[in-house]
Amino acid sequence: MKTNSGFRKDFSWGAATAAYQIEGAVREGGRGPSTWDMFCKKPGAIWRDNSGDVASDHYHRWREDITLMKRLGLDAYRLSIAWSRVMPSGTGHINPKGLGFYDRLVDGLLKAGIKPWVTLFHWDYPLALYKRGGWLHPDSPKWFADYTRVVVDRLSDRVSDWMTLNEPPCFVFIGHLYGTHAPGDKLPLARALRVQHNTFLSHGRGVQVIRERAKLPPRVGIACVSHSKTPVSLGKADIETARQSTFTTDTPASWSDAWWMDPVILGRYPEDGIRANGKAMPKVTRDEMALMSQPLDFLGINVYQGGRVRRGANGKAVEVPYPVGNPITAFKWNLAPDSLYWAARFYYERYRLPIAVTENGMSGTDWASLDGKVHDPQRIDFLDRYLSALRQAARDGADIIGYFHWSLLDNFEWAEGFKERFGLIHVDYPTGKRTPKDSYYHYRKIISGNGKNLPKYRPMYR
Repeated sequence: MKTNSGFRKDFSWGAATAAYQIEGAVREGGRGPSTWDMFCKKPGAIWRDNSGDVASDHYHRWREDITLMKRLGLDAYRLSIAWSRVMPSGTGHINPKGLGFYDRLVDGLLKAGIKPWVTLFHWDYPLALYKRGGWLHPDSPKWFADYTRVVVDRLSDRVSDWMTLNEPPCFVFIGHLYGTHAPGDKLPLARALRVQHNTFLSHGRGVQVIRERAKLPPRVGIACVSHSKTPVSLGKADIETARQSTFTTDTPASWSDAWWMDPVILGRYPEDGIRANGKAMPKVTRDEMALMSQPLDFLGINVYQGGRVRRGANGKAVEVPYPVGNPITAFKWNLAPDSLYWAARFYYERYRLPIAVTENGMSGTDWASLDGKVHDPQRIDFLDRYLSALRQAARDGADIIGYFHWSLLDNFEWAEGFKERFGLIHVDYPTGKRTPKDSYYHYRKIISGNGKNLPKYRPMYR
């Protein structure tokens, strides 16, 4: 039930992280190497040759980090499990020290009144499995199911919220087609599409395992990256054009939301995408489609920005650039709060699943000032704009169950290394010192009022 703030009474206010980006301790506690450990050793692959060897040192500082979460007022925290910390070779041997770390982390969160939302795979694929063929291997869905079984058997007496995969197009295409993320492969399109297909099958096997073995009644989802389109006006023609464009899959190797969401939710690849990929498309059986489209309880969406479109004279979508001088983040991403509003609406209307915003945030040029504090007014403004847009989407009918700010901590931002700072909490990497930013305290106020104190949503149409 929604309150007069627009958000549900049981709305989950959270923050998100990923194991490789924050944990560090890559050679401690029996952890095996991942493809990101390998990729970081490639000269020039990462900004200034940074790596996640230490990252935010969460492995050693998790108690301090939970204290900071509690002071922030979080009631939920999205974390990921490092597959190779739990199973150093990806299959077979189970590492008790690795499972013990996540045991203690989950227990600490629950003691602080914070619900853990667990992502099983957030890009750090076990290197040993990659050397056996990785996601291309026909046994990769079984490997993922075996890993899922180990984690669910250990944690599901305390964890009820699960996500199988995070942002499949990123680790599939950026990692296996473009080669600019781990593992750094530049595969032919047909093989990249096979990687995609096997990840969908792995997702389905993972959902089955969770439902079969979870001790607490589970809520199961997947975290998808949004590439939604935003209408440039509130005219019906522009809105419908944006909706259609969001789910159009008419190019090979598409990042279209339909290409990545339809198979796992609706049980079909979009016909326009099948035609666009032509002979590169893998053969798909009816049983495979049934496996990958196991019923889900929610859809996680990671939203940062979105393209703008209008209805053209021929009835097709026309891309509209952002206005000159539109605000941009340190990552050079456009400030686009309307993208969160329309993503939530479009996905809910198409898939009829409750929506959890599993990532949303911005990179800023944040440093500790001479007064010892970290002043980040742009992130405060970002929070107000995006969360007011999300609240309006809820008021307009989308079922929004939670929001997880990316990120709790400044961390290792993949190929960008430590250049980009997304955290509500500043991390001084040489010392590990944590300093809550001004936005941390602002978000705490938003959480305490369940969004009642947010400003009125002001669409950025012009």
